[in-house]
Amino acid sequence: MQRIIISSVWVLAITLAGCSAPKQEFQNEPKSQPVTVEKVDPRPVVVAFGDSLTAGFGVEPGLSYPDFLQKEIDQHRLNWRVVNAGVSGDTTTDGANRIAEALAAKPKIVIVEFGGNDGLRGLPLETTRANLDQIVADLQKVGVQVVIAGMTLPPNYGPEYIHPFEQIYVELAKKYKVPRIRFLLEGVGGNPALMQRDGLHATAEGNAIVAENVFKTLAPLLR
Repeated sequence: MQRIIISSVWVLAITLAGCSAPKQEFQNEPKSQPVTVEKVDPRPVVVAFGDSLTAGFGVEPGLSYPDFLQKEIDQHRLNWRVVNAGVSGDTTTDGANRIAEALAAKPKIVIVEFGGNDGLRGLPLETTRANLDQIVADLQKVGVQVVIAGMTLPPNYGPEYIHPFEQIYVELAKKYKVPRIRFLLEGVGGNPALMQRDGLHATAEGNAIVAENVFKTLAPLLR
């Protein structure tokens, strides 16, 4: 009788231990974290693709010309998003090597602004022309609408260099039948009140005017 009782107690103890083990195991499992879903911006994209004039060199964040361009677009109730793909110091060669970066934003429109650094460094015009040609051609191949931002140089570079430099933008706009902004810094360049001390980059106030210049050319494409 005593042997039967002992056996029963032993079986009960094993059964209880077996039932309690999973409970301990579940208590030690980490709690699941809530899933965060990022909101996707559905607006079509305009990429401002260029050098320091696009990047907003020398001004506070949020005061580059692409930032003001976004405000212009919003004020006109046009449903587009501007992405700033400007890198200070870039030449046309750098731009040609960064086309994939511009396309990563899946733009419908790309504003191409390169060449100023080429000119200031006195690089061969053939190189500048070839690189800009490649940029425009590669963007058009994938169905992107291109807008070319024209540039010029300080007078001390001489007309024999400045004139053919300016003509690069005119000729490419005609060749690829794309809109051209005559001069990105129109009404800003040469004005000490709107330019930084280096005489090359616009102030915040200047960038606001640049955005207006760009918007005039861009607006028909946004509608």
